[in-house]
Amino acid sequence: MTRIGLLSDTHGYLDDRVLDFFEACDEIWHAGDLGNIAIADVLKKRARFRAVFGNIDGTEIRNTYPEHLKFTCEKVDVWMTHIGGYPGNYDRSIREQIRLNPPGLFISGHSHILKVMHDKKLDLLHINPGAAGKQGFHNVRTAVRFLIENKGIKDLEVLELKR
Repeated sequence: MTRIGLLSDTHGYLDDRVLDFFEACDEIWHAGDLGNIAIADVLKKRARFRAVFGNIDGTEIRNTYPEHLKFTCEKVDVWMTHIGGYPGNYDRSIREQIRLNPPGLFISGHSHILKVMHDKKLDLLHINPGAAGKQGFHNVRTAVRFLIENKGIKDLEVLELKR
């Protein structure tokens, strides 16, 4: 069993309440738009850290983290990218690739909108954790945590913070 903390779109701001929410997590994943490398440094001290760069991230982050990250956690194939869309509306840059080789879990950020959807056609779970930072149009800052056990993804919880 692996406990995952997932966030995106911090844009250089990380609330201590997100760190508290991730306290028991084994891994923390960031789906892009970190904003600065200091965010990654803080999260790396808490748990195993994985991240992708987002469209607002500068050279230092882009040189450290990939645009797309594909890996296996427990027995779940994961694909994390910043701009990926969602079931029925995947970004055209990945649409064909995801159709040909769908992961069990597809994670994206960028929209600042919390979204958890099952893609019945590709048999995958999509999670966009929304935006944990203060920049953007969103009124509620969000992060999620969940468990991966064998091939199962379960016990998803949402942290909501006023902007």
